[in-house]
Amino acid sequence: MNIAAHIAKHFREIHVGKNWTASDMKTVLTDITYEQATKKVKDCNTILALTYHINYYVDAVLKVFEGEPLQAKDAYSFDHPEITSQAEWEALVAKVFKDAEAFAVHLEKLPDDCFDKPFTDEKYGNYYRNMHGIIEHTHYHLGQIALLKKMV
Repeated sequence: MNIAAHIAKHFREIHVGKNWTASDMKTVLTDITYEQATKKVKDCNTILALTYHINYYVDAVLKVFEGEPLQAKDAYSFDHPEITSQAEWEALVAKVFKDAEAFAVHLEKLPDDCFDKPFTDEKYGNYYRNMHGIIEHTHYHLGQIALLKKMV
């Protein structure tokens, strides 16, 4: 298995399971209602905001994989749509998993020699740093979602 395939496997596992932390997006998000997802706990982000935020960067890099320029801005990464029904929440969660699989498919096709090359611009670091950064970012916020789920 090449480097890209290993990283893609790791990325998939944080989304759908069987990673070594035994925590994944699918398991944690599966039984969350839209009421729970939108419930504010003190000054914490909502489950909705964190779910959107995780996928914001996946979606941005997916677009780069598809040939578009990188257009993500941290300032907009929590600007989620208003969710007022279970159907809207489920549609957002479905998008998260659809984007994640498309991301993994593109990721596993990357040549091994690209990982030490700049990701769109040298100021963002190399491909390796960015792909692992997205995985680490997902783990970090998934932990927050798991805690919020217990609190709501």
